[in-house]
Amino acid sequence: MDVVDDLPEEIIVEEHVRIPVTDGLHLSARIWRPADGRPVPAILEYIPYRKRFGTRVRDTHTHPFLAAHGYACVRLDIRGSGESEGVLLDEYLQTELDDGVAAIEWLAAQDWCDGNVGMMGISWGGFNGLQIAAMQPEALKAIVTVASTDDRYADDIHHMGGTLLGDNLSWSGVMFAYNSLPPDPELVGDQWRDMWMERLENCRPWLGKWLRHQRRDDYWRHGSICENYDDVQIPVFAVSGWTDGYTNSVFRLMENLKGPRKGLVGPWGHIYPHFGRPGPAIDFLGEMLRWWDRWLKGKETGVEDDPMVTAWMQESAPPNHDYDERPGRWIAIPEWPAPQVQTQEWRLAPGRELLPEGEEVPQKGLDVQSPVTTGLASGKWCSYANAPDLAGDQRIDDGGGLVFQTDPLDDDIEVLGAPVVELTVSSDRPVAMVAVRLSDVRPDHQVTRLSYGLLNLTHRDSRRHPEPLETGREYTVRVPMNYIAENVPKGHRLRLSISTVYWPLAWTPPEDVKLTVRTGVSSLSVPHRPVPADDASPSFAPARRAPSPPLTALQAPEHRWMVKHDLGMQEAVLEVVDDRGVLRHDDIGLTVSSRAIETYSASPGDHSSARGETEWHYGLEREGWSIRTRTRTRLTADKENFYLYAELDAFENEDRIRSLNWTETIPRDNV
Repeated sequence: MDVVDDLPEEIIVEEHVRIPVTDGLHLSARIWRPADGRPVPAILEYIPYRKRFGTRVRDTHTHPFLAAHGYACVRLDIRGSGESEGVLLDEYLQTELDDGVAAIEWLAAQDWCDGNVGMMGISWGGFNGLQIAAMQPEALKAIVTVASTDDRYADDIHHMGGTLLGDNLSWSGVMFAYNSLPPDPELVGDQWRDMWMERLENCRPWLGKWLRHQRRDDYWRHGSICENYDDVQIPVFAVSGWTDGYTNSVFRLMENLKGPRKGLVGPWGHIYPHFGRPGPAIDFLGEMLRWWDRWLKGKETGVEDDPMVTAWMQESAPPNHDYDERPGRWIAIPEWPAPQVQTQEWRLAPGRELLPEGEEVPQKGLDVQSPVTTGLASGKWCSYANAPDLAGDQRIDDGGGLVFQTDPLDDDIEVLGAPVVELTVSSDRPVAMVAVRLSDVRPDHQVTRLSYGLLNLTHRDSRRHPEPLETGREYTVRVPMNYIAENVPKGHRLRLSISTVYWPLAWTPPEDVKLTVRTGVSSLSVPHRPVPADDASPSFAPARRAPSPPLTALQAPEHRWMVKHDLGMQEAVLEVVDDRGVLRHDDIGLTVSSRAIETYSASPGDHSSARGETEWHYGLEREGWSIRTRTRTRLTADKENFYLYAELDAFENEDRIRSLNWTETIPRDNV
C-alpha cells in the first residue's frame, strides 16, 4: 500500500472537542481540518469504538488525507463510549440517532464549516449513516455507507433467514468488553473514574436483550430503512465485499433507492477498501474524494456517469480459510437489477444429480438428518479480514448433508447475483432449519463454497409471525443465498448441499430433525452474466493513505482457528483466538492490550450440547495508571430455553473494583 507523505494542505488536529447533543450531554470528537480556517464541508464518522485507541490507527490513515483535500473530518464517539458522556445501552437507539442529528447541526453552524455535512462509516457507522439520512437533517447532503444493512433483522449479525447466528453471541461479547472500559483521564480529567463507575453500573451483555426478540418485531424494524426506502433522499455510496457479511444490502439499496446512488463490491472482508483484504485493495480515499467533491462541493467529478455497481468478478480458487489476494477482474454493471443477467435452472434428481431444466426428473423423497457438528468448515458469518475465518473445503461439511451436483460444465458460468433454492420438503419436527450451499467442485475434487443461505422453516411465510411445522406435511419453500460474483470454469461442477444444521455459524434447532426433500419439483436457480464482447474492465488506482501514527508493538498479534475433537467427551470444539497483541501509542503515551477467545462446542448426537462462550481481556496503561477488564459470556440451550451466563471483572492498579455476574433464562420462540 502506498503512503502519502506530502499531503496537499496543512491541517490542524483537535483531540477532544466537546459537541453538545441531546439531554444536555457532550460527545467527544477528534477533528482534522485545514489549517487556514476557511469554511469547508464536514465529514462525520460516528461510532463507539473509541477514537482514542480503538480506531486511532485507521483514523490517522484516513481522515488527515480527506482533510488535506479541503474537508473538516470529525471522528465522534457515541454517548457512553470513549470520552463521550453518558452510557451506551444498545445499538442504534433513538437517542443515538438524535445525538447524531444534533452533532450534524452543530457542525454545520461552526465558522470553519460551510454548512454542508456528509457521513461516512463502516459497519456501525454505515448503519447510522443510513438511519440518520432517513431522518433528513437539512445539513446532511450525502453519505458513504460501508458494510451496513437496510434490514436489521433479515440481514444483520443477529439473524439470517429467521435462524439465530453464532455471531450474535460473538458480537455481544465484543460490545460487552468495549462497554466495560473507562475514558482516558488525559482528556476528561478527574471525572474519568465517576464516568467509568457509571458505565460499569450500566454494563451488561446485550445478548439477553437481543434474545428476547427472536422474530422481526418493532425492535428490529427500528433503524431498518427498508421499511420506507423513500425516507432516504440524499446521494448514497454503498460499499461491501464478497467475504463481508453485508454484501446483499448494496444490491437492495441500488434497486430500491430513488436518488443518486452508487455501489461498489470488492473481494474484501469487513474492512475499508483502502485496507482491503483479501486483495486487491484500492484507492478508496480517492473514490470518496470524487464522491464528496461532487455532493458536498458541487464539482463535476463524473460520479453520475459511473456504473450503478462496480464489482470484482472472482476467478475460481481452491478453498482456503484465508486469502491474501483473490484473483479476478472488475466488471461494470450499468444498472441493477441488471437486464443482462440470466437465470439457469437445475432440478434435484434422485441420483443426487442436478439436471438441467427441461429434462424429465422423477419425484422421490430423500432424507437428510445432519450431525450437530455439520458446519465446522463454514467460517464466520462476517469475515473481519484478520484471521483464517473464511469457509474451508466443503467436503468436511458435505458428509453431513444431502448433496446434488451437475455434470462437468460445458462452458464457463459467471455467477452474478443471489442463487435461489426452491425445496418441497417435509419435517419430522415442528421446529426445523435448512442450510443450503452452492459450491464449485474443482477437477481435483476440492470444493470451494460460492454462497449459502439459511431458513428457519417456521419463518417460511412470515418473519414477524412464525408458525410451527405440521410434521409430515410437505411445504414448498424458497431459500435465497447471499449475492456473489464468481466465474466457475468449464470442466468444473456446481454442487448443491443441503443440511439440517450449520453449527456454529447458526444455532442448532431444539432437537434432532429429519427433513425429506422431494426431487423433481425442487430446484436450484443460478443467476449468470453472459460476458459481452466489449467487456472492458474498470480500474482503480493503488491504495493510498496518510502516514501512520507513532506506534511501538510490544507484543505481536495472533489470530487462530482450531478444531479439536475430544474422543473421550465425544465432542467437537472450535476455538477462535483473536489476540491483538500489545501496542503503545507513542504520541499519547498509552499502552493497550486486548485478547479474545471464543469457544464453540457440540456433541454430534445431542442438540442440547451446543455451547458458545466468549472471553475478552483488555488492558490500558500509562505511567501511574493501569486498568484491566475481563468479560465472559456463555450461551447454552435445551429444547425449551436459552441459558445466558455472563461475568465482568474490573481492575484498577491490580485491585478488583467490580465483580458482576448475570444469569438469564429466555424461552425459545420457534427457533
